[in-house]
Amino acid sequence: MSEGGGKTSTGLQENVAGLLCYLLWWITGVIFLLIEKDNKVVRFHAWQSIIVCGILFVLSLVLSWIPVVGWILWIISVVVWIFLMYKAFKGGKYLFPVAGAFAEKLNK
Repeated sequence: MSEGGGKTSTGLQENVAGLLCYLLWWITGVIFLLIEKDNKVVRFHAWQSIIVCGILFVLSLVLSWIPVVGWILWIISVVVWIFLMYKAFKGGKYLFPVAGAFAEKLNK
């Protein structure tokens, strides 16, 4: 499909599917990567979700035992999560620093 605001192979609008890629962090990214075969924008969001949310998830597992660091990381994670869902819902692609470029390469 086009990179406009069209439908996806799941029948969802592109911006809704993009938002859903982030909804359950990297888990919905994996799900959409498996079920969305045509729409490059949705697949990009799926890859970016897997990368960004996966890194945040691993960091939180490793650093959560340090109280202050754990809280700060949790706040940053929630802000990034909401921001990425917002940008996906607004339409198109937002390349998160470093991870977005990597997601673009994986999406080719």
